[in-house]
Amino acid sequence: MFKEGRKKQRKWLFTWLVVTLLIFVLGISLGPASVSFDRIIPTLLGDGSFKESFVLFSVRLPRMLVLAAAGMALALAGAVLQGVTRNDLADPGIIGINAGAGVGITVFYLLVNGDLPHFAYILPVVGFCSALLTALCIYFFSYQRNKGVQPFQLILIGVGVASALSGVMMVLISSAERSDVQFIAQWLAGSVWGTDWPFFWALVPWLVLAIPYIFYKSNVLNVLAMTEQTAVGLGMNIGRERLRLLIVAVALAAAAVSVTGGIAFIGLMAPHIAKQLVGPRYQFFLPLTLFIGASLLMLSDTIGRVAIATATVPAGIIVAFIGAPYFLYLLRKNV
Repeated sequence: MFKEGRKKQRKWLFTWLVVTLLIFVLGISLGPASVSFDRIIPTLLGDGSFKESFVLFSVRLPRMLVLAAAGMALALAGAVLQGVTRNDLADPGIIGINAGAGVGITVFYLLVNGDLPHFAYILPVVGFCSALLTALCIYFFSYQRNKGVQPFQLILIGVGVASALSGVMMVLISSAERSDVQFIAQWLAGSVWGTDWPFFWALVPWLVLAIPYIFYKSNVLNVLAMTEQTAVGLGMNIGRERLRLLIVAVALAAAAVSVTGGIAFIGLMAPHIAKQLVGPRYQFFLPLTLFIGASLLMLSDTIGRVAIATATVPAGIIVAFIGAPYFLYLLRKNV
């Protein structure tokens, strides 16, 4: 059974690796500022014109790498949250983590207005602190003395907190200067605004630290996804493991939305697609989840850039068009 699962995993991993690379190349080649298919390799090797080199290395390449990294982070955060809460509908955008990060990032931006050294590197830290505070509030209100944290209650409280924080964002918009409102509106729409190299390098450490830890905790996530009685019977400290994994998921989601804006549903869709392909064991579907998350966000951004000739549709809106029906399908399936 395990060998069969590994064989299926390798097959789908290779398939999605190819799909991810194809979407990556499409993202570089399509849009108002792009490099044609046949000029990508020569330009990478240093044989392109000044315009091709500028577009590839300063515009397209950092943008696609930021999208890939953010998609991986959101997908992995969603996979962890679904295991921690034992709820297939859990997603950083749905339970309030993204909104918490967004409020912190917006307040920080309004205070410093981007005029700060190493702004790109500080932003994920600000998002993490704000999102962690939000997550701890949700965790606190869903905790019961005799029963611990109830997953279903955690989801409901998270949705309520997300709604409240959306109201806070509206207040910030109404009180902000007109020049600052554009940033907040971009963030709410999921318009990928952090598309330079510093934003990519700001995301990398979070992924490098979180991915090995989550893979190491695959068996813990498998047990948490079962009943609490099973986890306790195996000698697991459920509260401690949930809190640790929740913090890691918050870190990934906050780092991603600090550069992409309030994008939801990636963390919902990617783990589900991976589970349907290779099964529910975390050892099997986590690696696949990374590639699916990267592909979904890169594809959504590419569609948004080419769908309308005279304007760019934010990636968050394209993801919502795909993710909202999928969410309703899962909701109907789980009710």
